[in-house]
Amino acid sequence: MELFIKNMVCNRCILVVQQELEKLDMGFTHMDLGEVSLTSTPSPEKLKVLGERLHGLGFELLDDKKTALIEKLKTTIIRLIHGKDNAALNTKLSVVLQEALDTDYHYLSTVFSSMEGLTIEKYVILQRIERVKELLQYDEMNLSEIADSLGYSSVQHLSQQFKKITGLTPSGYRQLKGNDRKPLDMV
Repeated sequence: MELFIKNMVCNRCILVVQQELEKLDMGFTHMDLGEVSLTSTPSPEKLKVLGERLHGLGFELLDDKKTALIEKLKTTIIRLIHGKDNAALNTKLSVVLQEALDTDYHYLSTVFSSMEGLTIEKYVILQRIERVKELLQYDEMNLSEIADSLGYSSVQHLSQQFKKITGLTPSGYRQLKGNDRKPLDMV
């Protein structure tokens, strides 16, 4: 049985969900961001308890296929932007998502926009800006390296997009040493 879990956006999230499954003696064969493959179908009561526990930790069990697809799409984008291997950022996004989700991009785009109220492209921009904020705070990379690592065509493009979203230039943001970053599941 497959479970789809909303707000599972990092490895710590996987660990927390794993601990809850173990507490309920629910075996699994595979766990990834947003999804778990159980070894057997749990009773409705056990599933309800799991749902309540996960909800208390900021997660949500999804039972609607479209909602699960959107969550999988979001986790794919988050992994793409916030992961260590950014080579796929230089590939056309529609191709990457279509291959990763084995679903037509036009359908993904339509469902995402109708359910989230913004386009996939806008969501990607917001995720990229959060990643830029994080990298600026670490102060380990210059703007050119950040732009390159996130697949921007130029520093100017990154700077324009950053200012449009945040109201600040990247340099201004770095000088403020602000911490207005958002949790990834809140972007």
